[in-house]
Amino acid sequence: MTAEAAAPHRKRTALAVLRELRQPKVAVTLALGFSSGLPFLLTQNTLGYWLRDAGTDLKVIGFMSWVGLAYVLKPFWSPIVDRVDVPFLGRLGRRRGWMVLSQIVIALGLVAMAAVGTTAGLTTIGIFALVVAFSSATQDIVIDAWRIEAAATADEIGLLTSAQQLGYRVALLAADAAIIAGAAHFGWPLSYVAMAILMGIGIAASIFAFEPARADAVMHRQAPLWTPRGFFDAVVGPFIEFFATHKALGLLMLAAIAFYRLPDFLMGPMYNPYYHDLGIAKDTVALVRGATGLPGAFVGIAASGLFALRFGLFRTLVVGSVLQGLGTASFALLSVSHDLTMFTAVMALDNFAQAFAGVALVAYMSSLTGLGYTATQYALLSSTYAFLGKFLKGFSGAVVDGLTPGHGLLGAYATAFIGTGLTAIPPILLILLLARLNRPQVEVRQTT
Repeated sequence: MTAEAAAPHRKRTALAVLRELRQPKVAVTLALGFSSGLPFLLTQNTLGYWLRDAGTDLKVIGFMSWVGLAYVLKPFWSPIVDRVDVPFLGRLGRRRGWMVLSQIVIALGLVAMAAVGTTAGLTTIGIFALVVAFSSATQDIVIDAWRIEAAATADEIGLLTSAQQLGYRVALLAADAAIIAGAAHFGWPLSYVAMAILMGIGIAASIFAFEPARADAVMHRQAPLWTPRGFFDAVVGPFIEFFATHKALGLLMLAAIAFYRLPDFLMGPMYNPYYHDLGIAKDTVALVRGATGLPGAFVGIAASGLFALRFGLFRTLVVGSVLQGLGTASFALLSVSHDLTMFTAVMALDNFAQAFAGVALVAYMSSLTGLGYTATQYALLSSTYAFLGKFLKGFSGAVVDGLTPGHGLLGAYATAFIGTGLTAIPPILLILLLARLNRPQVEVRQTT
């Protein structure tokens, strides 16, 4: 099934939409989205701020971001998540059991990072950060599968996706603005312990969630994972099914997805060191992010969903890519003026752009999965969009260092942000080509 499949769109009244929002699974998805987003920055950008505070070199901070490659490698163990119950916790159900296990390990890993700190050496805290990233990637595998399987209709996939993205954005705010404010007053270790306690929200949501039954009929027809046929079907089957459904267009889809989030990823490890080197106080960073983060996420998510309903996913993806490029490049302005007004404007644009583009991409990838292979196929797609950016961002510190002799430190940051913004052009061209090739096969849904 493609992103903008042929079923005619059924217009719903505002009252009907409100009734859907009252479903318990929407609230559960919101909480699971929070749990999914919370650990992400704690092993990435926020950890970079902590390391920069400790005097760590920019190159090292960039390379430390490679612990995030755990999110890229998750297709290698996603078949196990798809087909095997967790010992002891399996009584909760396959999806819920894996959720709870991964969330407990994340919380313990964050406490361990707080306990060892930076004084024990970068290798030690890096190992615990990798444990958190690996567990977080596992949590993402199962939450994404649960979200897709829990939806009764295609419209509900969009609804639950928006709820998850909203929870995810709230978590990013907590793991970014809130923790920076906490670090300014209580130190980084206590702030990380607070984040570990917040993982209890995800554990509670997993316990209260229902075990989705929509894919059960397909799952029961599949051989056990430990048999040769079951192993082949679990590991190779998702790829065969994906390309059997989408054929040659599947390669173009994967290419567009791979390039789509480059503006967001490439300079990721440098954002917080940039604020540090600009001399912006932690309280100011926390205040501005808090003031713009949640409103930007709300507006961006709502705008993306409404735009997709009105104009279709392909056009939404194009607009999202343009916004991402502009949002990333706008950080160069801070090298000229970083007063409160300019800082707030740049942060507001970036929050809106990332929320808009994030919903568009997640909805698109969700629409490409097939029942029976939900976890593995979505893990493949999400790893595809993450791999290139997460690998290249490891060199972000080296790029800024390399540009510094000719441009000065702040000029180097500005040049790197502008160059990163231009990486929005390739995915725009790929999406336009995909839309053109897809047009004879699907009817683009539009409301009139």
